Parts: sequence; structure tokens; C-alpha cells
Amino acid sequence: MPISLELIGRVAAALGVAFLIALILTPVVRNLAVKVGAVDDPNKEADPGRRMHTDSVPRMGGLAIFLGFLLSTLIFLTPLNGQMSRVLLGSVVIVVLGIFDDIYDLSAKFKLLVQILAALIVTVGTDGLAIEALSNPNIFSPNPYWVLGWLSVPVTVVWIVGMTNAVNLIDGLDGLACGVSSISSLTLLVIALLMREPQVAILVAALAGGCLGFLPYNMNPAKVFMGDTGSTFLGYVLACISIQGLFKMYTLISFVVPFLLFGLPIFDTCFAFIRRIAHGQSPMHADRSHVHHRLIDMGFSQKQAVAVLYVITAILGLSAVVLTTSGAVKAMLLLFAFCAAGAVALNIFNANNHRKDQSGEEDKP
Repeated sequence: MPISLELIGRVAAALGVAFLIALILTPVVRNLAVKVGAVDDPNKEADPGRRMHTDSVPRMGGLAIFLGFLLSTLIFLTPLNGQMSRVLLGSVVIVVLGIFDDIYDLSAKFKLLVQILAALIVTVGTDGLAIEALSNPNIFSPNPYWVLGWLSVPVTVVWIVGMTNAVNLIDGLDGLACGVSSISSLTLLVIALLMREPQVAILVAALAGGCLGFLPYNMNPAKVFMGDTGSTFLGYVLACISIQGLFKMYTLISFVVPFLLFGLPIFDTCFAFIRRIAHGQSPMHADRSHVHHRLIDMGFSQKQAVAVLYVITAILGLSAVVLTTSGAVKAMLLLFAFCAAGAVALNIFNANNHRKDQSGEEDKP
């Protein structure tokens, strides 16, 4: 199905409907969260210093994102094929798990088992989603891509479960995970339209709309958190959409673009796991050394840190779009140019902070 005004209209409508539903339902879900006890109280945490807020805030707000996404998808993406039905069923499992976790704080092992089950729902079967091949990053190899064969199912499960938890791990500042997911969704929407993937475009438009409708309530100071209900749902759906829209292509795009789109959560998760293992801790051990924590420690405010990470996500997303449309060379040049500009900006920020510290010390009697 080529890009047409009809498709653009359906995509815009799917985004708009999801946006309005999430915007209207978020206050309702917030009140529900208070009634069922899904409240984030930093004073009751085992490590309260890791929390960036001081007051109790209702969580479970991701339910509003999910409902906006689900209703918009059912309206604009019918009849559903087998793969889309599996994605929606798996997302229901993830959301139900997130709701119980936001209320009762379930164990990490139990959550991991249910997440694996949700990943298997979309992968097992003749019409299941699977990463069947990966492009070979060795450009000098005579084999342009690797066919995974029987490894396709476990690799797909690892990707889905990994992304589900990666988005969850960056949900540490007001508006961060929701905003990053919004940018990634909109980038995926552009790529889906360019690659003539109408079903993927409508699905990701509904996801972006749900995120944007929730975001005004989640910006600093947040009135409600998305909780595991929202963060794991976003990671799960984004992982599934990337498989359907990107990994199935036997090109360089199938290897690089997903890692550009989700570069921030992937980097933060890998760095966190390496750091914890190096310190003799469990990879699932919570700490205060994520990228957003480090930005706060450098002197950024919450809003500034979130803005920096938004810009990084947008740069990676723009590089993914350029890679899709104009080739690897232009994408790499663009990415390097932005990295250089970012390094200069960071040095200027650090220099200004250093001067402020020095002037503050000189003013002291």
C-alpha cells in the first residue's frame, strides 16, 4: 500500500484518538491508583536516595497510555491479522503484570517469567514474529547477512524481554521514559511510512498518541507516574513493532536502525548490567548510577537532564531516518557532527558550573 492521503489521514486519526483517550483517562487512572494503593512513596523505599522525588506520587498511569493505544488500534487497524492480535494479547499480559507490580511490588524473577511468556506469545507459531536474519556488521564478509534458523525464537525472546526492561530502567526522571518512547515512536512512524508499512505505521501512531496524551501529567513535577504498567508496556510494544517493521529486512538497516532508535535505553541497560556485575552485584540490583542520575550529579536540573536525553534520542532517531533514506555514510556523518556539537556543549556547561563554584567559594567569608 503506497503512501496516500488516505493512509496519512488514518495515521493522523489513530494518533489523535489515542492522544485524546490518554489525555482524558489519565486523571481517572490517577484516582484509581490512589484507591488501590498504587502509590510511589520514596520514604518507604529500601534506598530512598535513589528516588528523585520527595512526595508520594500515584503510579500505574501507564494504564491510560495502554487504553488509548488499544482503543485506537481496534478502531483503525481492523481486521487484525494474526501477528497484530498476538502483539495486543502479549501487551495485555504485560499491562496486567505491571498493574499488580505497581500495587504489590512483585519479585523480579516472577516478572521475568511472565515477560518471557508474553514474548513467546508473539514468537511461537507459524504466524509468529521472529528475527529470522541479521545483517552481517562485517562489511568485508562474503555473507551479507546471518540466517538465524532455530536461534530465531530465543534471539527474538531476548530482544523483546531486554527492550521491555530497558525502557523500564530509564524511567527514573519525570517525563523521561514517556518522552523518549514518544520520540522513538514518532521516528518509527516516519520510517514505517517511508518503507510502505501501513499496519506498522498505524500501530506506532496509536502508541505515540497514547504517550503524548499522558506526557503533560508526567512532566516535572509529575502528577502521576506511568509505573511498570507503562514502562514495560512501552518497551514490549516498541520491541515487537521493530521486529515487524525493521528486523525482517535483509539489509544494513535491519541491524543498525533498531539500535539507533533505542540507543539510549540499550546503552543505559548494558552499562548498568556491566557496572553491577563488575561490583559483584546482581544485574537486577537497583542503584543510582544510571545516565539520568549521572546528569543530575553533574549539575543538571531534572528538566535539563530530561531535555538532554530527549535531544540525544532525537539525534539518534534522525540518524536512523537518514540511514533509511540516504544511506550509511550520510547517517554516520550526521551522527558524528551531532556528537561533536554535544561534546562542545557539555564542555561549555561544565566550564560554566566550574566558574559558578569558584565564584561561590570566593564570596564565602
